[in-house]
Amino acid sequence: MAPRDVIVVGLGGAGSAAAYHLARAGLGVLGLEQYSPEHVRGSSHGRSRIYRTAYFEGTGYVPLVRRAQRLWRALERETGIPILRETGALILGPRGSVPIEGALASARRYRLDHALLSARECRDRFPQFRPTDGEVALWERRGGVLVPENGNLAHRLGAIRAGAELHYGEPVLGWSASRSGVEVRTDRERYRARTLVLCAGPWTRRIVPGLDLPLEIERQVVLWFPPRRGVPVGRFGPDRMPVFIWATGGTRFAYGVPDLGDGVKVGGESGTPLRRPEASSPRLRPGEGTDVRRFVREHLAGLAPREREFATCIYTNAPDHHFLLGPHPAHPNVLVVSACSGHGFKFASAVGEGIADHVAGRTSKAFLPLFDPGRFAARSGSRP
Repeated sequence: MAPRDVIVVGLGGAGSAAAYHLARAGLGVLGLEQYSPEHVRGSSHGRSRIYRTAYFEGTGYVPLVRRAQRLWRALERETGIPILRETGALILGPRGSVPIEGALASARRYRLDHALLSARECRDRFPQFRPTDGEVALWERRGGVLVPENGNLAHRLGAIRAGAELHYGEPVLGWSASRSGVEVRTDRERYRARTLVLCAGPWTRRIVPGLDLPLEIERQVVLWFPPRRGVPVGRFGPDRMPVFIWATGGTRFAYGVPDLGDGVKVGGESGTPLRRPEASSPRLRPGEGTDVRRFVREHLAGLAPREREFATCIYTNAPDHHFLLGPHPAHPNVLVVSACSGHGFKFASAVGEGIADHVAGRTSKAFLPLFDPGRFAARSGSRP
């Protein structure tokens, strides 16, 4: 089979964005996905994702997430598919906690539209929340909600219109790389290209052998809560309730999204470790969701104590909780794009653009030293 310019493995958030931007750059693109287009076994589903720019994980993320916002808006205009809705965002927790101080640092450095509210000011302005007097809230006007399924669909449609060929239900069995190009073997065919982009999410360690990447995968559960009987539904709508992240002690936090028609979505950071992505059952396991229900009872006013429904997803976590994004240390024509550590979907549009820039020989603003896949090999002394 004639070689392509680029093969993209995995067509979730990052992979579909990469296929879109690569194809729009005039490159011959083949995308390979082991499941159906809208499968729920990875990390790019769930009906909503938080968008925020006052980034507490590091000020270096801010230019990238702001670029992502512009690209999401451009994709909406191009396709007519709604993707991003601004609701504002709240970061809540004790003064001095990592989320509050980190978000403040980003907001001040980049002069983001924000305000630091006392607990009383927060309760008055947003009665859905119950911060204690020892807590504060950072309000960010430009925060909001992304619909991941719509973002992925728009990227896929745009990629196909630009000439990309996307295959579904075709698992990758292995790949090889040399200076002259790459070869990818699936259960159907062998494909050749100049460049390989691996967007495998929780399957990254399996599909990138030899690097001994210290990645961990964990199953996360999110729950949707309806209002209590007699509480107006509109109280929790996106026009009145912002997205939020709440520091609940140490490195733990809860997060939530306003009611977009199916209840308020709430999740936590107490995931269950998995050895294999396939081991994540679609059913709720005994004890799962207990911490989220407790959080809702103690911190959110007016929601029913039991969820209406639930969903699961998988986080792929790096030890430092930063992304894995850049060239393979041993193969410059192989890009490793994964390990978003639970906070990566909002960046997908900018990551896709950054991949296309790199492949085209331009400086990629997404390939930050912070994300270099080689950082773990260097620490462990291992060789790829």
